[in-house]
Amino acid sequence: MRAVVAAVALLAAGPLGAEVVDATGGMIRTLDQMTGETADFDLARGQSQALGRLSVTLDACRYPDDLPTGEAFAHLTITDPEAPAPLFAGWMIASSPALSALDHPRYDVWVLRCDVPASTASAEGSGG
Repeated sequence: MRAVVAAVALLAAGPLGAEVVDATGGMIRTLDQMTGETADFDLARGQSQALGRLSVTLDACRYPDDLPTGEAFAHLTITDPEAPAPLFAGWMIASSPALSALDHPRYDVWVLRCDVPASTASAEGSGG
């Protein structure tokens, strides 16, 4: 658990000295382990998505300004109306989804990317 806290603290401070940008939203991927079905959801900050009986809320999505499409970390809250507390409330890192993951018998949830301005994404893709 300390490793997760340390990794998130480093990212929040800005990986390798980079400035961290708050995105307006992000994309998450879900897997229903019973059916094998995956789905991608583009969520705005504060928006929720139903996943069976669960509700997945994107609280924040951040990325380093010098690597906008290469790294994303998002704060998610995942709740079940039958549970007294959230099943998951914390940061997930796109490049290391197992570092901080939802522990659920049926569903997997992970972060794919944050929303970045089109000009930033296209500039990153142009190798010069």
